[in-house]
Parts: sequence; C-alpha cells; structure tokens
Amino acid sequence: MNKFVVQFLLLLNLVMILLFPNALSESGYGGDETGGVIIFGFNVYKDSCPEAEAIVFSSVQEAVMEDPRMAASLLRLHFHDCFVNGCDGSVLLDDTDNFVGEKTAPPNLNSLRGFEVIEGIKSELEAFCPETISCADILAIAARDSVLLSGGPSWEVQVGRKDSLTASKTLASNNIPGPNSTVSLLLSKFQNVGLDLKDMVALSGAHTMGKARCSSFSGRLQNSGDPNNPLASSAFIQSLQQLCSGSGGGGSGAALAQLDLVTPATFDNQYYVNLISGEGLLPSDQVLVTGDDQTRELVETYAQDTFAFFEDFQASMLRMGGLGVKTGASGEIRRNCRTVN
Repeated sequence: MNKFVVQFLLLLNLVMILLFPNALSESGYGGDETGGVIIFGFNVYKDSCPEAEAIVFSSVQEAVMEDPRMAASLLRLHFHDCFVNGCDGSVLLDDTDNFVGEKTAPPNLNSLRGFEVIEGIKSELEAFCPETISCADILAIAARDSVLLSGGPSWEVQVGRKDSLTASKTLASNNIPGPNSTVSLLLSKFQNVGLDLKDMVALSGAHTMGKARCSSFSGRLQNSGDPNNPLASSAFIQSLQQLCSGSGGGGSGAALAQLDLVTPATFDNQYYVNLISGEGLLPSDQVLVTGDDQTRELVETYAQDTFAFFEDFQASMLRMGGLGVKTGASGEIRRNCRTVN
C-alpha cells in the first residue's frame, strides 16, 4: 500500500477523532443498532476491513491523476444514487429480466461515468475483505476522496450501508433535478428526499468541477444576454454559442463545456463567484441568483467565504449520505456492483 495513502488516512482519522470525539460511538442519520453493534455509523470497518478506505483512496487518486474530470464524475455518481430510493448503489445495477436499471434514465444516459472505477475498487476490496464493503459505501467514500483530491474539504464518511436488490428507471427519471429546473422545482426535488434549501445551494457547489453537454444548457444559448440577469456576461454566452454551434461541437449538442471555466478541476467556491457574474453554465445553476432571494443570499455568502461553503458542503454531504440507508435484511453486500447476488 502506498505509504503516503496510509499516512494520510492515519492523520485524517486523528483529526476526525479530535474534532468529533463522540462520532465513533454514535450511529448516523437513519442508522440503527442490533445487539449494541452499530451497523451504520463511523469507523464500522475498523476491524472487519481496516484497509478499506486506503484502498478506495488509492484507486480514486490513480483515476483522478489519469483523468482530472473523474473526480466530478465519481461525486456525481453518489448524488444520482442517493436521489433514487436513498444511497443504496442502485445506480450501478445493469438491467435484468425483473427491472430496468437507472443507467438509461434521461438524467444518466450518456452522462454518468466512472462505473469502471467503482468496479475496480470493488474487485480489489473483495480480494482483501470478501462480502464486507457495500457498493453504496464505495460510492460515498469515493465521493469524499474525489473532493479532497481536488482541493476541497474532507469529512468522516458514515458507512455500513447495504446495497439495494433492485433499481428504478422511473424514479431516476423523476427524482433527479434537471439542468433547466426553476428554484421551486429544484427545491421540491430536494425536499422530496429529505433535504432543504441550504442543502440544495451547498450541494449545487459540486458544479465547481466537471463538464456538461451543450444539450443540457441550451436555454443559456438563446441570446447574447440573459434577460433575467442583467449581470449576465455577453462574452460568456457568445463563447458557449460558438462552442455548441459548430467549432468544436459539430452542432450536435454533444460538445462539452466546463461547469467552471476559471478553476475547472479544483473544488473551490469559484462556482458561486461565477453565478454572481452571470456565468453559471446550467440554467438550474444561474437561477440560484436570479430566481430566489434566499438562494441568492447563500450564493453571495459562499462566494465571499470559502470556509462557510466547505463547512456547509460537508454537513450536507453527510445528510445526503444518510438518505434511505438500507441495513440488515433490507439489502445485501453485492459481490459485483453491477448485479445483485
């Protein structure tokens, strides 16, 4: 195992123990206890698979070094998993005779990526600790590591989730917030899964990394300025029009644009600075400034205070990571993330 990885995890654990001294003895959001043994919480695998987090970190580090965009892709996988029946690894399942999986749902089709990274991590974990670490937990840990490796904050991930026995294309189509959503529609999607307005604005900050297809932000291309936002940059809109109309894009809507042109591979608060300047790529991002006073206030706070953003993002990731957790007989530990056992 890479010496740097082991030292990093030891330091991370020490910091978390100092900051959250009670965390290792408390179950998490939605967790429960059986016979006094915590089955969803912190440090669950310290005896059964102490190498788990080091293995995940090493694999994510390798993937991100090879392709910096992979950090955003792995973070997005966790988001899209948690918004459909909770964080249960359902997004990873292939279609079967019994159900149509979530990979072909409109928000995911030709969009989600990083499946092979998760599968590689699972294969390595099965060699070290057979049938111990769930695919849902791998997604949660990999999301945290992706943020950290991109310059963002770290947090102790709650683990002990079980993997789902099924998936739902219908729920994936309906539950996941779309790129052209209004503030009210975005908020309803978040509230439907148990998150609030502050979570919505903080978690939207994940768009400080990654790319989006022209087809997902076509609403931003209709004119050289956004009539709903007098601060919108004409030069920014015109650059998008050029990208998506042909030079580099072929006019197909498949061309990719950076969600954050300034620091595209860094997890920081530049996303919020961009929104205030009218340079949010997705309509659903820009409406956080133009569509609601409460969301705009939070955007302005995060644009001015990186620490405030990082702190709220960590808290919201923990809340999201605790959605719909399956424990006990309600799920399983898959041997292969693509199929139920």
